[in-house]
Amino acid sequence: MGCALVASGAALAAGPLSPIYGVALPDGYRKWALVAPAQEAAPLNELRAVLGNDIAIKAYEAGSQPFPDGTVLVKLAWKHVQSPEFEPASIPGAATTVQVMVKDSKRYAATGGWGFGRFINGQPADAAQHQTCYACHQAKVQNHDLVFTRFAP
Repeated sequence: MGCALVASGAALAAGPLSPIYGVALPDGYRKWALVAPAQEAAPLNELRAVLGNDIAIKAYEAGSQPFPDGTVLVKLAWKHVQSPEFEPASIPGAATTVQVMVKDSKRYAATGGWGFGRFINGQPADAAQHQTCYACHQAKVQNHDLVFTRFAP
């Protein structure tokens, strides 16, 4: 375990660090503002919610690209489950992952300014899972500062 500064101007987050990038789960992230919900189809079949720190939310609201250093995005994911009370509705099932993106253009210059973390039950996923983060973001959302999530007004 160790401490990592998850972003410029952010509070220190104590906890396990992701391999490759050294990203930790940010303190207090569950109280951050919602950027957008999402649903992932098969094979993952997940409900997701992306949260952003104050820097991220201000950038989204202003339509700023690229995102400024200090931006932190956190994606929460759960298995997609049909509601037992109301058949057309979906509810979150078991938690699957918490994923973190941290913008620090100097520290993560080799990966477009972003560091990545993927956590399962509060522990970092293995290095093999982290090796795919940058490549996927680079291939699919290069023209959106490597960020998939759009702001839901």
